Amino acid sequence: MPLTLAKAGEQNSIKKVGGRPETRQHLENLGFVVGTPVMVISEIGGNVIVNIKESRIALSREMASKIII
Repeated sequence: MPLTLAKAGEQNSIKKVGGRPETRQHLENLGFVVGTPVMVISEIGGNVIVNIKESRIALSREMASKIII
């Protein structure tokens, strides 16, 4: 399921990162790599704030939908 559907406070693991090659590279540079644990901190209108590798990152709904957990 896409990251946008994850419940806040629930620990998940990244299964796949989709999108165009430059989008995948950008997300990989932020730490969104297959197998990495990720937790949604909060969700507002589809936009999410996630905790990944001891960092908090805000993602738009469009970017979060490309991350499959």
